[in-house]
Amino acid sequence: MITGKFPNLRLRRSRKDKWSRRLIEENTLTSSDFILPLFLIEGKNKKQSINSMPGVYRYSLDKIYYVIDRAINLKLPMVALFPHTKKTKKNNLGSEALNENNLVCKAIQLIKKRYKNEIGIMCDVALDPYTSHGHDGLLNSNYVLNDETIEILISQALLQAQMGCDVIAPSDMMDGRVGKIRKSLDKNGFQMTQILSYAVKYASNFYGPFRDAVGSKNLLIGDKKNYQMDFRNKSESLREVALDIKEGADMIMVKPGLPYLDIIKLVKENFKIPVIAYQVSGEYSLLSNAINKGIVSKEIILESLISFKRAGANAIVSYYADRINEILRI
Repeated sequence: MITGKFPNLRLRRSRKDKWSRRLIEENTLTSSDFILPLFLIEGKNKKQSINSMPGVYRYSLDKIYYVIDRAINLKLPMVALFPHTKKTKKNNLGSEALNENNLVCKAIQLIKKRYKNEIGIMCDVALDPYTSHGHDGLLNSNYVLNDETIEILISQALLQAQMGCDVIAPSDMMDGRVGKIRKSLDKNGFQMTQILSYAVKYASNFYGPFRDAVGSKNLLIGDKKNYQMDFRNKSESLREVALDIKEGADMIMVKPGLPYLDIIKLVKENFKIPVIAYQVSGEYSLLSNAINKGIVSKEIILESLISFKRAGANAIVSYYADRINEILRI
């Protein structure tokens, strides 16, 4: 509703000075709004660049303290752990996911031993970093099996909780896995371990650099359209979120982020639950490469991040999180 008329009403009056713009701004960002992804690699004294993601690295376990120290100094609330698993440790069943000495389990223990509860740890529950075919679950005739996959995911989630993970994040998109995982966690004394469900995860073309980062890109057989959502669909996201809330999800994820701002808004308006947006690898790489080539200003980073808050996201998983102080000063 417009309550005024030009020239008595001049909307540009409040835009004239910086202090005035700050006074009435509707959406702001702080470091508390971010989750930092952390890629893990085997070996020692390694900080390995990822060619498709400028400014992002894989770290050996003895190097992760540098990343965690920086995250805590920036007052980031949580890091998300992602492993780059050796091909020799991958198989059709993703067995390495259940190895208590895998990269993720070791990293959880190291972080908790040194930092206690100074920072939260989030771990994906899915098999794609561990399978030789690159899929999130068990593959049979190019179809990912639902119920059989869930049985493995339950064990993976419970193992991560036992290691000290704070937030279990099923990213696999199997039907019914949130309820089964919640039941297992509760039964084994992990009632206070949170579940962040990737409730709305689209079969997107924006995931390529991430698959490169975890070493599954060239292994993927076919595509993931028989379990991840069709990007043509909107209402389906509400059904996915409703089911996961009923099954016990504490928070939900919308992934990717920027191309799905309408979905973030739709979910937030329909459910009173924390909504996390994932600014995925493809979004990050497109922005970063355009900035590096001088095509756009670095101010585009802040503009894109604010759009998530404007749409209704409570927090953002972003590869820019470890540079948020510089970004907020733009």
